[in-house]
Amino acid sequence: MNKEEDEWKKKEVKVKYYQQESAKLRQQIQMLQNYNRHLMGDALGNLTVKELKQLENRLERGMTRIRSKKDEMLIAEIEYLQKKEIELENENVYLRTKISEVERLPPSKLVSVPEMNAIQALASRNFFSQNIIEGGGATFPQQNKKILHLG
Repeated sequence: MNKEEDEWKKKEVKVKYYQQESAKLRQQIQMLQNYNRHLMGDALGNLTVKELKQLENRLERGMTRIRSKKDEMLIAEIEYLQKKEIELENENVYLRTKISEVERLPPSKLVSVPEMNAIQALASRNFFSQNIIEGGGATFPQQNKKILHLG
């Protein structure tokens, strides 16, 4: 055999191999499509009673796993929401306490809305540190004034 014939035979073997692989893949695709149709409840006419029972058992096992995963996710979501509820209840208690403290203060101890807006405007421009605005700064002597933060 010459070199050309040898190369030709190698190519022919490769072509046959790929044709066989292609046929196998087409057959697999067809089987998977039929299986998918069966899972969806379609094309059941050619199945035997035994095959239908096997399909039913597979579906039931799958549904059990799906329900289990769904229940697991719902339980996790419920736990998260319960923790969030507790956090919100605690925040609500804290805010109600602050509101009742402010409501008990005499009007002379409260900062007016325009004064508060001016303080916040200055704070946003970094003229005062947050510590000074909240009354804890060492620059000015601390006074017994409570600031009502609105907004």
